Amino acid sequence: MTTAASAARISVPWSRFLGRHMTWTIGAGILGLFLAVALAAPLIAPYDPIYQDAAVRLAMPSLAHPFGTDNFGRDILSRVIWGTRVDLQIAVIGVIFPFLIGTFIGTVAGFFGGFVDTVFMRLVDIVLAFPFLVLMLSIIAILGPGLSSFYIAMALVGWVSYARLIRAQMLVLKSSDYAVAAVSLGFSRARIMFRHLLPNAIAGSIVFSMSDAVLVLLNGAAISYLGLGVQPPVAEWGVMVAEGQSFITTAWWITLFPGLSIVVLAFGFSLLGDRFGEWLGVNE
Repeated sequence: MTTAASAARISVPWSRFLGRHMTWTIGAGILGLFLAVALAAPLIAPYDPIYQDAAVRLAMPSLAHPFGTDNFGRDILSRVIWGTRVDLQIAVIGVIFPFLIGTFIGTVAGFFGGFVDTVFMRLVDIVLAFPFLVLMLSIIAILGPGLSSFYIAMALVGWVSYARLIRAQMLVLKSSDYAVAAVSLGFSRARIMFRHLLPNAIAGSIVFSMSDAVLVLLNGAAISYLGLGVQPPVAEWGVMVAEGQSFITTAWWITLFPGLSIVVLAFGFSLLGDRFGEWLGVNE
């Protein structure tokens, strides 16, 4: 068999794989790239992200500074690279705690129903009565600016969506045949909830968490933009956009590259969320 024929046979399955899994490939590739950049930041960043060089203030993109410099003479490329660590952390941690809290509350409320369900759902109604961002800003203003305050605010506000999703699934699944069989076998309520019902109810929340990571990333950037999130001189994309706002007409590169990074990372999370939905049968 010739080399050309072998290459043709190999390329056909590969093209079919890319065609069927294009969303997964692109989404995973984007997130993998950002993760690699975050892990290798000390090795690939050409400059210290907080080093100031007044001699190159507001320098346009060049070979020495591919993304240009800001008004303090800091290298934008280095700050974008180091900012990847912070924004990935925001997207992941900002989802984990609301996911865990909402999953537990939704599971308990949906399984027990009655008074327990009423109490938790009225609490959900109270949280939903306030605009999401306004409530977050209020909590952060009370606790003080910083990432820790942002994570606490996300945990206190963001759990309601997960709780409602899990509760709706639990209300259906607790009447299923295998749930009734588990009760008749004398299994404990905790075992029925968390070992038999929850694994079958959690698919929708997992898919939603990927989309929620996009919202958390954007909210983190917005909070930092308003000066209540990550504090200067730490490199974070939202902070960089805020710092470059005053120079948007004369030094567009200060806001362009961190802004593009936010968009591309959010796009990667969205693609991966869609693919997870198809894989788990949630989007069907």
